[in-house]
Amino acid sequence: MKKRFNTKAVHFQMDDGEKNKSKTKPIYQTSAFSFKDLDDMEQYFHGEKDHLYSRYSNPNTDDLGFGVAQLEEAPAGIATSSGMSAILTGVLSIASPGEHIIVPQDLYGGTYQLFQQELQEWGVEVSVASFKNLNDIEAAIQKNTKLLYAEAVTNPLLRVENIEKLLELGEKHGLRVMIDNTFATPYFCQPYLQGADLVVHSATKYIGGHSDVTAGVLIGDTNLIAKAKKKMINIGANLSPFEGWLACRGLKTLSVRMAKQAENAAKLAEWFRESTNVSVVYYPEGLSSKGNGAMVSVDLGEGYDVHTFFRSLGWIKIVPTLAGVETTVSYPLNTSHRTVPESIRSELGISQGTARISVGIEDADDIIDGFSEALSLAKI
Repeated sequence: MKKRFNTKAVHFQMDDGEKNKSKTKPIYQTSAFSFKDLDDMEQYFHGEKDHLYSRYSNPNTDDLGFGVAQLEEAPAGIATSSGMSAILTGVLSIASPGEHIIVPQDLYGGTYQLFQQELQEWGVEVSVASFKNLNDIEAAIQKNTKLLYAEAVTNPLLRVENIEKLLELGEKHGLRVMIDNTFATPYFCQPYLQGADLVVHSATKYIGGHSDVTAGVLIGDTNLIAKAKKKMINIGANLSPFEGWLACRGLKTLSVRMAKQAENAAKLAEWFRESTNVSVVYYPEGLSSKGNGAMVSVDLGEGYDVHTFFRSLGWIKIVPTLAGVETTVSYPLNTSHRTVPESIRSELGISQGTARISVGIEDADDIIDGFSEALSLAKI
């Protein structure tokens, strides 16, 4: 029977074949699996046994890759040690030394650093283009270009990528397309269904959902994921069983969390626009019929002192990450985009007054009151 999104989010875990059935999946906190004899072990290498060594696979980490793939409507997925390792294994499954990829200018700072430093040192060429204009992307395409990489919703200024047009461009030039769907989540956006070759998540964020796990997930077609899994195994980018189990637990509540957080984010964005004089309010539009995600960014402008604003947030925590059930605020200039060249930050609009807000599941009026207090104290 075909399951709908919420049902799949709760009932995705694979049968572990045990005689004693636990209501929740046990934690397979083991580095390896035992066998009764050498013939029994050999069955693993012929595909007749599921697990050998937890760097290769584990029931808890397999569940996470499978569960996110189910929600993305993709045939296969793998879990990795972080969002960055998921990005790396995905890119390396497509692009080899001497080949070329194109990435957007408004890329998450950590990903920008990975591409500009590590990938290029390994011989993968990287070009940066404005993805707001397809002509700029097309102008960057070379004979050795293999991949277009983008974010469904950008960090931190929340531009919604035109995935359909990007896919059309990829098809025109025979290029693979990889989408980071961390901010949008499968609840709001399913790039694989649209035609993306690979979709990546920092499961540290909304998939895990509770700020207590570091994990990544890569999903796509069976052949590409098989290649990516080999990369993951060889570079040791596997996820631990316990963190896989934690992320699976978080995945079960993804839809209810996202519905509430998106509702609160919409109210907060509206309040910022109608009741304050901050310079700019960034909030996605047209992302999904279910909502526009749970992130709001603002540029305080010259009317507020940014240091006083952050000091005055009260119960709202200052953190360098996002997506837990608590409302938090980060400062992109000094954290996520610290290593991005100043010229690019300036062109994008990431300034000394930019604050990125991850909206939680608290009462919306309390969230608004918290920011109202901080703004009143920070007003110049």
